[in-house]
Order: sequence, then C-alpha cells, then structure tokens
Amino acid sequence: MFVGYVRVSTHDQNPNLQLDALRTAGCKKIFMEKSSGAQRDRPELWAALDSLRAGDSLVVWKLDRLARSLKQLIETVELLESRGIGLCSLTEAIDTTTAGGKLIFHVFGALAEFERSIIRERTKAGLDAARAHGKKGGRPSALAAKDIAAAKAMLSDPDMTMEDVAKRLQVAPSTLYRHLPGGRGAIQETEPC
Repeated sequence: MFVGYVRVSTHDQNPNLQLDALRTAGCKKIFMEKSSGAQRDRPELWAALDSLRAGDSLVVWKLDRLARSLKQLIETVELLESRGIGLCSLTEAIDTTTAGGKLIFHVFGALAEFERSIIRERTKAGLDAARAHGKKGGRPSALAAKDIAAAKAMLSDPDMTMEDVAKRLQVAPSTLYRHLPGGRGAIQETEPC
C-alpha cells in the first residue's frame, strides 16, 4: 500500500500540487502537515509512519517535504528500512524498494558523512588558529573576579547562604558553586586563622 505525506511550511501555502501528485501515484491514505521542516515534532508524519506496515511505501512529492536536512532524511529512511518499508519521492524519481533507489541513498549517506567530516576538520582548524592567536573560546564567565571576591566576603557572614549570595549576584546557585567549589567550606579553609 502507498501512504502519502504532504507538508507545507506555512498556512498560506497550497498543498494541492502535492495532493494531486500523491493521488495520481496511487496513495490510498494521505497525511497532511502544516509546519516547518525544521521542526522535529511532526504529528502527521508520525501518524503516517505508524500506519505503515512491512511491504508498504511512504510516498512524498519531493524529498525536502519529508526532511529539512540530509542527516534527518537518512535517519528517516533508515527507520523505514528497518521496518521493511520503502520510500518513494515522485519529483526525484527515487524508490528505495529498488536496487537503484537504495544505491542513491547510500551515495547520499556517504556524501553526508563526508560533509560532516569536512565541517569537523574546518571547525577544529578554526579553533586551533584562534587559540594560536590567544583567543579563548566559549561563553564569558558569569562572574567576574570582583563578583567572586564579593561572594567570598558575603559568605564570611555565617547567616548568608550560598542561595542568598547567588540571588544578590543575580546568578543561579549552581553558577556560584561552580566558581567556589566546596561552597562556604572552601572559603573558610582559604582564609587565615
């Protein structure tokens, strides 16, 4: 059985082109979604996938209707394949129930892995170059040295809790604990007798 999936990104887009193509392809059931492809939670897609059984095929008008990225597309195809379900894309004329369709997806997968490797290499090279020029990556510290000194002074008062100090400094208690491991005990240990 062919089950169709239609997605339009906005409520203004007209799904009729996709619907007509899927009906012509022989889809008995069609699930329609109005949401961005970037959204991972697409209830109509999950409903379509739940309705499919081994031997069935999910049919889409175009691959970008099913997934926003190649990685997401490959994950979806692998899920379908693991359940014995095919994928047909009408515009690209891809059918994973055929040897040629499977080959195309393996090529897509290899390209996606190659792209991820290139991105990792470029990112690493960029970070190494930045470090060589004295740049430090990551988020700036939530507490400056003067804030930490103020926190230590406040914590010398036995009536002040870490939570009180964090509230005064307008940070989460976890931030204060990260900058002062050991909490009040660490402050008292470092102060002279």
